[in-house]
Amino acid sequence: MSKKIDELGINDLKIVQDSDYFCFGTDSVLLANFAKSNSKNKNVLDLCSGVGVIPIIFSAKNSYSKIMAVELQKEMYELLEENVKINNLENSLNILNEDLRCVDKIREYIFKITKRNCVDIITVNPPYKPKGTGIVNEGRVKFIARHEDMCTLEDIFKVSSKLLENKGKLYIVHKPDRLCDLIAIARIYNLEAKKIRFVQPNINCSPSIVLIEYSKGRRK
Repeated sequence: MSKKIDELGINDLKIVQDSDYFCFGTDSVLLANFAKSNSKNKNVLDLCSGVGVIPIIFSAKNSYSKIMAVELQKEMYELLEENVKINNLENSLNILNEDLRCVDKIREYIFKITKRNCVDIITVNPPYKPKGTGIVNEGRVKFIARHEDMCTLEDIFKVSSKLLENKGKLYIVHKPDRLCDLIAIARIYNLEAKKIRFVQPNINCSPSIVLIEYSKGRRK
């Protein structure tokens, strides 16, 4: 293992990562700041949480009632656990080691934490690469984090639609070349894109990521 500790630059928060696994990028930080809560009574759930960058940033904002995170891979979940502990967030960040496609188990966990069956806000930085694309000779942990092997884009929208309250918000970060899928597949699951923000490395480059805010049950 090749662990390292990075500073987040917010409230002295730290992130433990392992360079042998998947390390977070600026896309997660941008998504955490793109997501908005207009009330401290809102409950937020982060899917595909990895080492927990997004929910840990949320903990510093003091803008949510309950913060929950779900991560599938045991190796990443163990780092997520460690990050909760080193930042003393045991009482404010609730984490679950589960496959996001197991909706009933996640809903049970949400009810345990919030006494409600759904959440107000979901954030997700999902695997970007469709099956059969990209480098495949990576380690297993990196491969699952980067490729839609255990979690497809459709899975994200299907699960989010089931776990969101009506008019709840989904925030996602992805690659611009998937934009058509990001809009079309979401509509199948009653999620309407309401805000789209492209991000480019500098003014002379094409956008490298896209941030999208969806609302459940809203009109086109």
